[in-house]
Amino acid sequence: MVAWLAARSSGSRFLFRSEDMDQVACRPEHEASAVRDLAALGFTHDGGVVRQSERAELYRAAIDRLIADDLTYPCYCTRREVLAEANDSISAPHGARPTGAYAGTCRTLDRAGRAEREAAGRTPSLRLRSDQAVVSFTDRLAGEYEGEVDDFVIRRADGTPAYNLAVVVDDAEQGVGEVVRGDDLLETTPRQIHLARVIDVPVPAYMHVPLVVGPDGERLAKRHGAVTLDDQLAAGRTPEEVRSVFAVSLGLAEEGELPTLDELVQRFNVAKLPRTVWVLSQELAGSVEP
Repeated sequence: MVAWLAARSSGSRFLFRSEDMDQVACRPEHEASAVRDLAALGFTHDGGVVRQSERAELYRAAIDRLIADDLTYPCYCTRREVLAEANDSISAPHGARPTGAYAGTCRTLDRAGRAEREAAGRTPSLRLRSDQAVVSFTDRLAGEYEGEVDDFVIRRADGTPAYNLAVVVDDAEQGVGEVVRGDDLLETTPRQIHLARVIDVPVPAYMHVPLVVGPDGERLAKRHGAVTLDDQLAAGRTPEEVRSVFAVSLGLAEEGELPTLDELVQRFNVAKLPRTVWVLSQELAGSVEP
């Protein structure tokens, strides 16, 4: 809702992108459900659906350019090894370090070291050589933020372009001027800004919004009950009432008020948005059994 209001209040486009690179977790019915729910709530998008699974050539071109510029290296570490090394590493000297930041284990591997790991059956991912760059930016909601950029993965071991690479390429190609998303992704934004600068594409503005959590304070999930639009409709609420719940949580409406979309656009003000998580009440979350 915040992303839609931010776009409409500034006269910008609101784009729908299906980040469906994971063919196991991401299925066509998930995309269809998201489009249907947005439409039911009145949050129309501009243009067609852009699917990352259909943009492999764009990602490959960006990766090939980085390889040609000697800005990458193969990494043979498993996810478990990366997390273990990240937990043992010293805190970053400048700015925040992203969760699970890579310690650089494979950065200086020579040909013999790589051959040894490949002989053992390890298939490498591809990492960007960041040289511990430090990136500072001003988030429209979170304020000033500074973070260190680790050598993050740009292509997974199975050959799939990684999220951080794909979204930077997509944002540039689609002409995205502002990214609005959950603040759980705030710490990874320096990676994306750094990569955008490396491949010489425009850096969008960012606005990271606090998450919605369940009554137990944990990130909202199915176990919390009526967390989907279908659940809420099954509980007897109309789309307008569901939208009102969101509006109240953002300080854009009073309890029980059913403002129109035009009214919400007129009321939208980033300066007045909450800076803390919103807890879904037991009354709303408990409407449907998990």
